[in-house]
Amino acid sequence: QVRLVESGGGSVQSGGSLQLSCVASGHIVRRCQMAWWRQTPGNEREFVASIQKYGKTIYTNSVEGRSTISQDHSDHTITMTLQMNSLTVEDTAVYFCEAQIAPNLGEMCRSYWGQGTPVTVSS
Repeated sequence: QVRLVESGGGSVQSGGSLQLSCVASGHIVRRCQMAWWRQTPGNEREFVASIQKYGKTIYTNSVEGRSTISQDHSDHTITMTLQMNSLTVEDTAVYFCEAQIAPNLGEMCRSYWGQGTPVTVSS
């Protein structure tokens, strides 16, 4: 099995910073990509940032330039972080970690999701 655990969410004032972390653990044979998504009540989940196996990163326009996604890995664990700076109230959401990994040899990567960590930015 594969397990994802997010941490680092919380409350912060506008202009502040937060670092979100996601640890993927378990039987991981191959990793393809990890990403952060966020969701507010009544809205669809929105892409925030992603990092591919060899380090290529992509950011949504609203966070590019003030956010950094990174990852580290060992044999059975992948740790992904998202450093977000200059936060605004528009960043308020529940942030979800997605890991696209293959748990067994010969299988394609598929998505696994964490439970989400809430971020509240106050003005």
